[in-house]
Amino acid sequence: MSFCEIIRQGLAEWGLPLPPGALERLERFCGLVLETNRVMNLTAVTEPDAFAVRHVLDSLSLLTCAGLEGKAIIDIGTGPGFPGMPLKLYDPTLDITFVDSTQKRIDFIIKSAEALGVSVTAHAARAEELISRKNMRGGFDVVLSRAVAPLNVLSELCLPYLRTGGLFLPLKSDNEAFQDELAQAGRAIKTLGGTLRRLHPYTLPGVEGQKCVVCIEKTGGTPPKYPRRFAKISQSPL
Repeated sequence: MSFCEIIRQGLAEWGLPLPPGALERLERFCGLVLETNRVMNLTAVTEPDAFAVRHVLDSLSLLTCAGLEGKAIIDIGTGPGFPGMPLKLYDPTLDITFVDSTQKRIDFIIKSAEALGVSVTAHAARAEELISRKNMRGGFDVVLSRAVAPLNVLSELCLPYLRTGGLFLPLKSDNEAFQDELAQAGRAIKTLGGTLRRLHPYTLPGVEGQKCVVCIEKTGGTPPKYPRRFAKISQSPL
């Protein structure tokens, strides 16, 4: 199937509408990523059909488990814009702040957003350092992350950004290794003021295995000493 057919079918199976202009924006973004990928390492996915599944639908799966409209959202470790950019291009009214430690990736997100006619806020910074800037700590309703890091590490980097009642929504593969990871993250989630509410499972067409969104609610305050410096997080994870 073509890029557009895959997106249409995936959204239909999830019962999600296709807003006017969304498909065109998403397809153009795919083209921008794959074109830039020739000179900058943005993704290992190099075909439009695979991009539609592994990047676009995977990102849009978040729409099946939480309402994002009217929320202040931050995407930590976004890389070239996942999951935030597909969500923003699906619904340009979403308020999403993009964070990645690599300036070139943030530059790519800003230029892509300009080319596609959407407005974004983006920071080239490490999450554990950006948190000290004004209005960052406790300043968001939703934190997203598709970063490849254990959940206890992600929790320390992400939960401090949430206000009480907000949601941390990392995307993970739901397999045996993840179940161990989830069990090991219990102490970190509790220490940082979070409560695991549920796992929201989903599948992607043509991709073996189940994936899930981990739904963690911010139910208490995060002690001000967190997040620690990344070297400390790595050496002694919660």
